[in-house]
Amino acid sequence: QLQLVESGGGLVQAGGSLSVSCAASGRSFSSYTMGWFRQAPGKEREFVGAIHRPGGPAYYADFAKGRFTISRDNAKGSVWLQMSSLKPEDTAVYTCAASSAVGSGPYFLQARAYTYWGQGTQVTVSS
Repeated sequence: QLQLVESGGGLVQAGGSLSVSCAASGRSFSSYTMGWFRQAPGKEREFVGAIHRPGGPAYYADFAKGRFTISRDNAKGSVWLQMSSLKPEDTAVYTCAASSAVGSGPYFLQARAYTYWGQGTQVTVSS
């Protein structure tokens, strides 16, 4: 079982950068695929990106490619989402999630692939 706690959200101006982190407590963090999702007011939750177990690639939603970077440190039990060139439409609650599933990349774009979820952190981008 994992417990996930996000931090680092806040207010940033358009064009700026922000990094949010997710700290995991529990066993075998390194065996989980870690994902980031976001949900804006009045909108459905959407996939941002994910990173597989050690040595695996990270992959991103189209809106995140070239602007967002996911990294992880298994020794620290942490995963980060670094965001740059932020836009007002990036305003949302960002939540990390963990999946123990074994599958191909597209499976992990779905929220149902993930078992454990954090509480989320608010990111607000002002214009």
